[in-house]
Amino acid sequence: MSDDDPITDFTRRSVAVEGVEKTVYVAGAGPAVVVLPEMPGISPDVLRLARWVRDAGFTVHVPSLFGTDGAFPTVEGGREVVRRACVSAEFRAFAGGGTSPVTVWLRGLARQAHTACGGPGVGAIGLCFTGNFALTMALEPAVIAPVVNHPSLPLDDPGGLELDAADARAVRDRLHRDGLTVLAYRFAGDRWCTGQRFAAYRSLLGDAFDGRVLPDSAAHPAPPPFFADLVGTPHSVVTAHLVDEAGHPTVRARDEILAFLTNRLHPHANQPLPAT
Repeated sequence: MSDDDPITDFTRRSVAVEGVEKTVYVAGAGPAVVVLPEMPGISPDVLRLARWVRDAGFTVHVPSLFGTDGAFPTVEGGREVVRRACVSAEFRAFAGGGTSPVTVWLRGLARQAHTACGGPGVGAIGLCFTGNFALTMALEPAVIAPVVNHPSLPLDDPGGLELDAADARAVRDRLHRDGLTVLAYRFAGDRWCTGQRFAAYRSLLGDAFDGRVLPDSAAHPAPPPFFADLVGTPHSVVTAHLVDEAGHPTVRARDEILAFLTNRLHPHANQPLPAT
C-alpha cells in the first residue's frame, strides 16, 4: 500500500460543533463508530481500518484533524505534520498540558453521529497521537465502546496520560458507573506507547482497562517510510504495522476490536469477544 487513497467511497461532510467546522468522511450503515486518524493523517492504512469497521455493520466517521487526507505517509511530509500538531492549540502533546481541547469537538461529533445513526451508542477508535482521545470521548454519554490503540501522548513522558486530573476522575467514574470497558493495544517494545503507560491506565481505570500486548515479532517488517524511519519501532497494531494474513496476531487484534464494537453497539448479535 504505497499510493495515496482518493477516498471516493466515503461521503465528505463538513461538521460544525460549537462553531468549529471540520471535514469528516462518512460511510456505511448502522450505529456510529468514530475512527480517529494517526500521525501523519488519514492514511491509506487508517482508511483500510475504517472500511473494515464499515463492512462490519457500522456507519464510520473519520474526522480530518491533521495532515493531508488520503496521503501515503512519507518521511518529509510526516515530519512537518508532527511539528505543526505539537504546537497547535488543539493538541496537548507534552506532559503537563492536560487534555487536548480538540476532544471537546470530538465529543460533539459523537453526539451528532449518535443522533443521526441511532443504536445504543457510539464507538470510538483512537490511534497513536489520537489514541487517548477515544477514552476522553467517553465523557460524552453516547460513547459506549472506546478503543485505545498505542496512545503516544504525552510524547515526553512514557508513563503519562493525556488527561488533566479532573477529566481523569470523570472518565474513571463514568466507566465504572456505566460498566464500560476500554479495549487497548500496543506492541511490547513500542517506545512511544510503553508498558509504563499501560500501567498508568490500569492504575486509573482498574478492571475497566483491558490492555493487550503483542510481541514485536508480530509487527509488519516493512511499514510506510514515516513509520520505518521516524517512528522506528513496532507501533501501529491495526494500521501501518498490521500484517493482512489470516490468523496473524495483528489480524486477530483487528477482529477483537470489531467483536468489541459489535457486542456494545449490536448487542442482539451476541458475538463473544475473543480473549488473548
